[in-house]
Amino acid sequence: MTGRRRKRSTFLPGLLTRHARSGVLSAGTAVACASLLAGCGVVPGTTGDAGDAPITVMTWAPQDTKATNKPGMPAFARAYARWVNAHGGINGRRLNVLTCNDHNDSVAAAKCARRAVKENVVAVVGSYSQYADSFFPSLEGAGIPYIGGYGITNAEFTSPLSYPVNGGQPALLAGLGSALAGDCGPVALIRPDTITGDQLPPLLDSGLKAGGHKPARDQRAAEDATEYDGQADLALRTTTADPGSAGCVVPALGDRNGTFMDSFRRAREDYPDVRTATVLGSVDQTVIDATGGASGPYEGSYITGWYPVASDPRWDAMKRVIKEEAFDDNRIDPADAGVQTTWIAYTAFHKVVESLGGGEVTADTVTEALDDGLRINTGGLTPTLQWQFQDKLAAAGFPRLVNANVTLQVVREGRLVSARKGFVDTTRTLQNADVNY
Repeated sequence: MTGRRRKRSTFLPGLLTRHARSGVLSAGTAVACASLLAGCGVVPGTTGDAGDAPITVMTWAPQDTKATNKPGMPAFARAYARWVNAHGGINGRRLNVLTCNDHNDSVAAAKCARRAVKENVVAVVGSYSQYADSFFPSLEGAGIPYIGGYGITNAEFTSPLSYPVNGGQPALLAGLGSALAGDCGPVALIRPDTITGDQLPPLLDSGLKAGGHKPARDQRAAEDATEYDGQADLALRTTTADPGSAGCVVPALGDRNGTFMDSFRRAREDYPDVRTATVLGSVDQTVIDATGGASGPYEGSYITGWYPVASDPRWDAMKRVIKEEAFDDNRIDPADAGVQTTWIAYTAFHKVVESLGGGEVTADTVTEALDDGLRINTGGLTPTLQWQFQDKLAAAGFPRLVNANVTLQVVREGRLVSARKGFVDTTRTLQNADVNY
């Protein structure tokens, strides 16, 4: 499957009542325990009460594909489980993390979700997939919450069982547009020719419009191309059309940003200088280093992210987990937005389970705790998180988006540093976005 456009469905199947979901989950637990005694039986050294059983969750992300890959997310999830269990578990319960590769494919994403239901997980935590239409129906039918997804799809901000920890692509692009409005002449956006990519132009344009700027030139591109010479040339022609106003080129191609920049570096020699800008997740410090650092194409680029820069001491707790449990795992980069999101998602899940005390931990009880207004402090990495079904951005089509904050970063002398102190709230910009799903 390529992720090309197809008709989207807005129907959310399987929205059962809590009572119905509880019955389904209880029956599923009984069947699972009958057939998988080792997984649901007594943990050595415990009394055998229901509260002593391991807590099973799942994390999924694409790996080994020709497009975007996020191997650090499931790798970190497993490291987090090892760390938690080495420190006594959560309320004395062991954490069991299952992982799944969604292969950037709708069929594989659906299989991951069906496996989550079959394994009776209590939540899917800190995951990445472009194929929400494929995985949400199974999760919703079983009442399984989706906590801290990457924020790559619209459904993550509409499904009643989604609990996002960041503002996803909407906040990143709205914030970037606001930052570029005062500094750029013509703007060109290069984005994937996919359903997910279709959502990006109006979000960037909302920020540009808020700053009194014209919309960006929307350039579609194959998300798995091996070169972007034609796209780079078109972007440069667009952004240098006005000699008196230097333009900005905004690639938003995920892991293919590097491929685009290779083409862009060759093509830009024939054009006046332009500025580049993008969102974190498409570019991090590793990418900046690999493309030449201070002499590379990202020097001076604005980059919006969801969280503080990786050198901020608020990440020290996450870095301790990596040092203790995954120091030699090169898949896990503490500066990667996927790894950071997974840390925050598991922080939130940990606090949910703690709030349940010695009570039963199921998909239903986790969902109830989240829906009952539990407030989650993430140590300053985000605002205090609390989900309501209809939040501030419901009218804009994002009823589950509770954290619209972004950080503005810039590449200076080859290093990614803060361009502005603190967070920028994009709520008002998104409320005025012309987004049609």
